[in-house]
Amino acid sequence: MAAAGGKAASTADHSRFKELQGPFESGPEVTKACLACHNEAGHQVMKSVHWTWEAISPTTGKKLGKQHAANNFCGSILSNEPRCTSCHAGYGWTDKNYDFTNQNNVDCLACHDTTTTYKKIATDAGHPLYAPRELPKGSGRIVQPPDLARIAQAVGKPGRHNCGACHFNGGGGDAVKHGDLDSSLVKPPKHVDVHMSPDGENMSCADCHTFNAHQPSGSRYAATAKDTKGLDMKHEDHKRATCESCHDLRPHKNERLDNHARRVACQTCHIPEFARGGIATKVLWDWSTGGKRGPDGKPLFIQDDHGHLIYSAEKGDFKYGENVRPTYKWYNGVVHQIALTDKIDDSKILELNRVEGSASDPNARIWPFKVMVGKQPYDPVNKTLVVNHVYGQDDTAFWGNFDYAKSIKAGMDYAGLPYSGQFGFIETRMNWFITHMVAPKEDALKCRDCHTRSEDGRLAGITDLYLPGRDRNGWVDLLGGLAIIGAIGAGSIHGIARILTRRKGH
Repeated sequence: MAAAGGKAASTADHSRFKELQGPFESGPEVTKACLACHNEAGHQVMKSVHWTWEAISPTTGKKLGKQHAANNFCGSILSNEPRCTSCHAGYGWTDKNYDFTNQNNVDCLACHDTTTTYKKIATDAGHPLYAPRELPKGSGRIVQPPDLARIAQAVGKPGRHNCGACHFNGGGGDAVKHGDLDSSLVKPPKHVDVHMSPDGENMSCADCHTFNAHQPSGSRYAATAKDTKGLDMKHEDHKRATCESCHDLRPHKNERLDNHARRVACQTCHIPEFARGGIATKVLWDWSTGGKRGPDGKPLFIQDDHGHLIYSAEKGDFKYGENVRPTYKWYNGVVHQIALTDKIDDSKILELNRVEGSASDPNARIWPFKVMVGKQPYDPVNKTLVVNHVYGQDDTAFWGNFDYAKSIKAGMDYAGLPYSGQFGFIETRMNWFITHMVAPKEDALKCRDCHTRSEDGRLAGITDLYLPGRDRNGWVDLLGGLAIIGAIGAGSIHGIARILTRRKGH
């Protein structure tokens, strides 16, 4: 029995355990059976960001996580819990009064199912189906619940399928949010991801995002800008999630390339584009255009030729992209994430998670990002972003009757946050670190991709350093030219001297 990532599923045959024979009526019943043996696991999970959706930034000290940080997709989980928490590592988070101390609500199967049949339902606050249901409503398609006993007896180490069930579908659909994470990575060809491809290293997510007592390594709130330790095996913490932890600090065995690696992140050269697996990622969401109706008076919904929803009366306009070139920025490890309660400057585009760094910062390297473009509601009087009650408490969207004024007021009342009663729309940007979909080395960027005077050069937006081959500097060009002339002259003189010396010898 093997997990989806190609790793051994377990060191024990769980099908022989009496506690797992079932039948089980719910996910929490399975968890209770698991905890009878794994009596520390529940408490470990409850300390993880997968459970708390809350973290303290190690660089700014700010409280972050999905409970506090704003985004430019649906904005916030507040008032939208039953749908958003379908990706929580637990059961039953239906409102803001969720009990985070009840370990029986930890979801063991989400991470340890190896049958690939365990699926949470998008509207059921982390629960799978427990009875047959028509999905989607009105389709006539009856979906059967998973066999919890069978799944519990087949648990093992997490594979790509387990992690991807949530991380591939962030933002409401496959590939929507991250750009470098989508279902193509369950079994990718080597040219899409050399690490996870069965024809490459066939690695699982947890091979890099190592777990120590159920605490995952890696964070988009404070990604490691520059790993100064190198190989993971040299250290006691065993926290990978960096390229250097496997490839060490001088991976190229080439002085010129290794010198580049001190100021350029590995991902910058080795992930030339994201959304390369044939699945488009969302690159724009404009809430301000919602409310349009068609000639028949009904709410308007428009799909493109690929089946992507590009306009929704409830949520506005969307745009998508495939094989997208990243945006490059300096990053030194510090991210300034906007929280829902922060005062904002509405006189300019709002960057929801500004990254620090510059050419003069020794801790910074040039990193690749997906920059999500948004236009989202905010309170122009209080100068704060607002909670948008996107989904009704009956777990369905306000199909055909969406009213921004009502949904925002409902969201702010629910959250208990100050609201002036007025709303507008502010243009936003959100930076998503590009770290997956690593291409084979032969597909890495070439020198000319950056060192060029073409306006299409990769680093055209990095303007605070002198880049040979791209920039002009009178003194540097003069000295460089003189050095070349000098080298040619010295070589010529040496050659002439050799000829004259040889003649004298005759």
